[in-house]
Amino acid sequence: MGRRVFYSFNYKDDAWRASKIRNIGVIEGNQPIKDNDWESVKKGGDKAIEKWINDQMHGRSCVVVLVGAKTAGRKWIKYEIKKAWADGKGILGIRIHKVTGAGGVQTSLGRNPFDNFTIGSKKLSSIVKLKNPPQTSSAGVYNHIAANIEDWIEEAILIRNSN
Repeated sequence: MGRRVFYSFNYKDDAWRASKIRNIGVIEGNQPIKDNDWESVKKGGDKAIEKWINDQMHGRSCVVVLVGAKTAGRKWIKYEIKKAWADGKGILGIRIHKVTGAGGVQTSLGRNPFDNFTIGSKKLSSIVKLKNPPQTSSAGVYNHIAANIEDWIEEAILIRNSN
């Protein structure tokens, strides 16, 4: 049985890219939320968003942060990373900026979102792996992620269990 994971990503800019990765099929991920459902959740304010995230993260063994050009520093991504660490979940980052979006365009490399956190005296970015597929084409990046994501998730869980 595959791991159950929660995918964290910048919805506005990376939903299309994230949907490609979430549809790889080797990992059971959280259910995609439809635009109109997300708008309903947002209308409930911060507490409603926190509850939705908490409910979605429940029972997951790992949080996979799909890192695009503008992922780092986003309020809810920071919340998800902080919660994942506090709950003892594995955390993995995967750069997706070279996966094409809805317009068929790649984006630029974004900052490492794990640089924003400190665990003891260490930056979280020195603990959590941020995978950067070496391919330049969208299809190459997708295939690299598909071939490796299961192993990366297992590695992230092992890393978290040892920290």
